[in-house]
Amino acid sequence: MTLTEEARNAAVDAVVALFDSGDIQFQTAADNEVATLPFAATAFGAAVSGTATANTITDDTSAAGGTIDHAVLRKSDNTEVIEVTCGLVGSGQDIELTSLSIGTGDTVSITSMTMTMPAS
Repeated sequence: MTLTEEARNAAVDAVVALFDSGDIQFQTAADNEVATLPFAATAFGAAVSGTATANTITDDTSAAGGTIDHAVLRKSDNTEVIEVTCGLVGSGQDIELTSLSIGTGDTVSITSMTMTMPAS
């Protein structure tokens, strides 16, 4: 199956709309919160060539702390929609971080995020 650009954009736009005023929560292997970063009221811009780019994501300036294993992207009612893998920079995981060990009260930031629907 090969999707047209129009179909790819529509698919990505439908998924990312779920995250408006939602958040991304980094969690331990036991699903405990490490840090939670809120998405904007409009979480992502419109998709272009099957890729949507996140608008500003607010830092968590007082993280709960722990060792990050994975992250969940959640709707505004905290319903989990997507779970993604996390690893160190260069690991090839869905989200790459400079450190997986977060101290209590640390600030956690996301500098950029995209969501892509491939053509096939």
